[in-house]
Amino acid sequence: MKGFNSKFENFPDYINGITYEIWEEENGVEKLHEYYASDVVMRTPSSIIIGNEGVIAATEATLLEFPDRKLIGEDVIWSGSPEEGMLSSHRIISTATHLGDGQFGKATGKKLTYRVIADCHAINNQINDEWLTRDRGSMVLQMGWTPEDFARQEIDREGGPDNCVRPFSPSIDQPGPYNGKGNKNEWGEKYSDILNRIMNSGISIIRQEYDRACQLEYPSGVTGHSYVNAETFWMGLRSSFPSASFAIEHQIGRADSMMPPRAAVRWTLKGKHDGLGLFGEPSGAELYLMGISHAEFGPWGLRREYIVFDETAIWKQIILKTG
Repeated sequence: MKGFNSKFENFPDYINGITYEIWEEENGVEKLHEYYASDVVMRTPSSIIIGNEGVIAATEATLLEFPDRKLIGEDVIWSGSPEEGMLSSHRIISTATHLGDGQFGKATGKKLTYRVIADCHAINNQINDEWLTRDRGSMVLQMGWTPEDFARQEIDREGGPDNCVRPFSPSIDQPGPYNGKGNKNEWGEKYSDILNRIMNSGISIIRQEYDRACQLEYPSGVTGHSYVNAETFWMGLRSSFPSASFAIEHQIGRADSMMPPRAAVRWTLKGKHDGLGLFGEPSGAELYLMGISHAEFGPWGLRREYIVFDETAIWKQIILKTG
């Protein structure tokens, strides 16, 4: 691990280790000065943050709202080298109690469990580029709201449609130091091909490539199994945006010792909300959806699929169009 602190045995150890140090240890926020570059670019579906000071402010605000938050690393799927930089796709289960007032409104006291996937570029012991998706739909449902209702409340809290924070889109993006596309490993290629075929009306690929006993973890904290649940999710998503362009932004495949072959794919949907599906009646809103998916493969096909995107950010874009 040239350029990285020698206490970390490998790149997954580094990613899990700094996550714990920053967000769970006492006074850990100070570690952001050590582990995040001063000019880091962090993109989330709800906004973009430029610079470490903005990341620190957002982290402190989150900890005031969820002081007992834990970030339990499920997997790190990665590519690259220490010399040229490495990209990690880090899947996390977060647990937290909503104990403080903040971006989620007045404290509810509700205990939450939700999934996060963060794609981070690291070199010389620092993160300098990040794409972060949280299942905020699951979070707000556990607090007692629907993602649509929460999006309306958020717009009001932020000063109304003319003043609220605009969700992330390419028009407000800023270039970061990482412009790689991952690797060409067969498992990343395979999963990208599956997603491309699904998004091009090839839903039959699910019964060809998924394990009949597959486990599916989808937005809003939904767990499903087998073909019908996968077909229902993907058809519901695509039918909401039938004319939107689907693009693979980044893909990684890996086959590591004691792990199933697996893939991490970051993808986008960009276009009009012109169909009936997961997001209600067509609104005509121009939307941008950032999704990150992880997949694990076994002897009978794709056996686990994890998908994270922020439904509240989608509803916010729809409501800003429709009022």
